[in-house]
Amino acid sequence: MEQPKEVDIYRDTPLRFIGYTNEVGEAFRPLIPKTVVNLSYASAFLYVLADVRDKVVKMKKSLSAVDETASYTHKKVIIAGADTLLWQTLASIAIPGFTINRICVANYYLLKKTTKLPKPTRKYITTAVGLLSIPFIIHPIDNLTTYSMDNTIRKWYHKD
Repeated sequence: MEQPKEVDIYRDTPLRFIGYTNEVGEAFRPLIPKTVVNLSYASAFLYVLADVRDKVVKMKKSLSAVDETASYTHKKVIIAGADTLLWQTLASIAIPGFTINRICVANYYLLKKTTKLPKPTRKYITTAVGLLSIPFIIHPIDNLTTYSMDNTIRKWYHKD
């Protein structure tokens, strides 16, 4: 009988949304000071570091039963941490932050060029569009990041 897959609280639960606090910051960029947007990135990166720690600790525990002195053990722990850091940085911070930023910039530009709405109204609409976009980009970006890493860097460090 197959064991049920372990739930990864950083990827399979609502905690995943903490990794998207910078997207909320990007959506609110037209309305809030830049320092608050930067703080949203700091919050997202703390989430990333928490996931890295979680994966490193789990890898250490899984390998301690085998042989703690083997050199491959240290390598596997480093790879687990580096892989998580790269995946989370791409999937939670870089790609979605850029995506929401560009959605908001394009939306604001289109509203400015095609409507006579006052500037504050354009800013609120742009923020709403950015916020409403977040749920639609999460899974495609997660899947794209996994696919890209599986077909590039993971091939390199999973050779042996």
